[in-house]
Amino acid sequence: MPKRSPRTMTTAFLRNLSERFTPSSTPSATKERPDGFYTAATLAASLFPATDPALDGDDCLHDCTTCTIHYPRKFAIDEDDKLYGQIGGFARHLLVATGKTDWVRDVAEEVGSVMEAVGKHKEMVEGGELMLSATNIPTESDFLGEGDGKGNYGRPTRALLLPAFQWVNGVTQESVPELIKGCINRTSTTTTRLPSAQQHPQTQNGHHEPATATTNGTPIHLPPGLTLTPCPHRYLILMCSQATRDARCGQSAPLLRRELERHLRPLGLFRDLGDERPGGVGIYFISHVGGHKYSANMMVYRRGGNNAKGEEVGVGDDGEGQGEAAQCIWLARVRPEECENIVRYTVLQGKVVKPERQLRGGFDRERCLVSW
Repeated sequence: MPKRSPRTMTTAFLRNLSERFTPSSTPSATKERPDGFYTAATLAASLFPATDPALDGDDCLHDCTTCTIHYPRKFAIDEDDKLYGQIGGFARHLLVATGKTDWVRDVAEEVGSVMEAVGKHKEMVEGGELMLSATNIPTESDFLGEGDGKGNYGRPTRALLLPAFQWVNGVTQESVPELIKGCINRTSTTTTRLPSAQQHPQTQNGHHEPATATTNGTPIHLPPGLTLTPCPHRYLILMCSQATRDARCGQSAPLLRRELERHLRPLGLFRDLGDERPGGVGIYFISHVGGHKYSANMMVYRRGGNNAKGEEVGVGDDGEGQGEAAQCIWLARVRPEECENIVRYTVLQGKVVKPERQLRGGFDRERCLVSW
C-alpha cells in the first residue's frame, strides 16, 4: 500500500471524521424513522463515503492488475438495474453453522436443521426482521472430528448472531424457542445505537469469558447447554454460495474467496474456517440473500471501536476486535479484480469504491443511517 505524508493522512482523517459525524444537509436525501434513525434514501445521502482519489490516491480508480482469477466466459449478470435501496430492512442476522456450501432451495426446509426450527418459530421473533442464513462455518461436531460433511443436523451446532458479534454455542432444534426469547430478542439490532463503551469480560490470561449480557446491558437468559462467546474477528465478509438458487453464486464465491485471501494474507488479516486468532477477517459462504442476478453478492460487517470511523489501518494490524457491528456494507456485481480495493477501502476503511454500480445498501449504527 503506498505511503502518504503526515499532512495528507491528517487531512484524510479530518475529512473522514467530518463525513461520518456531520448529518446530511439535504433534507430530501434522508427521512427520519420512528426509531430515531434516518433512511438514506439515495446515494447522494452518503450512507457510506465513496473513495476519493484526492484523498485515497489514484489506486482507488483502478482494479487489480495482478489478478489471475477470472469468472467463466459465460458469467453474465444484470448490469442495468439500479441497486441502491432495493433490499429489505432487517434487525438481526443469524448465521447457522452447517459445514456445507449448498443447501435446499429454502434453508428453512432443511429437515432436522436449526434453520428449520427458526423458520417454524419465526413468529416469536421481536424487534424486527431476523435474516436467517445457513453457512459453511464448521459445526461443533466438525471441530471434534466427528463431522460427516452433511450438516450433522442431529447434533448441536453453533450460530453467529449479528450485529451483536456473538457466537451461540450448543444450539439444537429443541433449544431454538428459548434461544429466540431469551437471547435473540434481547440483543441489539441494526437500528439501535452502538453502546457508548463496548467491553467484553476477559479472564486473567486474556481469553474471553462466556457473555451473560449484551454490551448495552440487557440481561440474556440462555436455555441449559447453550453459551455465548464473542466472535474474535474484526471484520466479516459473507458471500452467497448457494448453487441451488443460481449457479453463478456457486461459481463466484470460491473464486472471490481465493482472491480475497491473496490480498489479506500479506496484511496478516486472513482467517481460515476455524481460525480463532483475535482480529482479522472471517470469510464465510452463506445461503441465498436475494438478487442472484447481480452476482456476486457480498456483505461486509465491520465492528465498532476499530476503524469504523474511517481511520487508516496499519499494515499487519490484527489486534483483537471489540464491540458490536457498526456497519454492514452490502455490495453486488463483485468481480475478482475488484477484491484488492474492496479489502483496502471497504473492509478496512468503510468506504465504497464503486457505489453507483455495486452498493445495494446496509446500515451504519454510528451515524444512525440505514438504506431501508
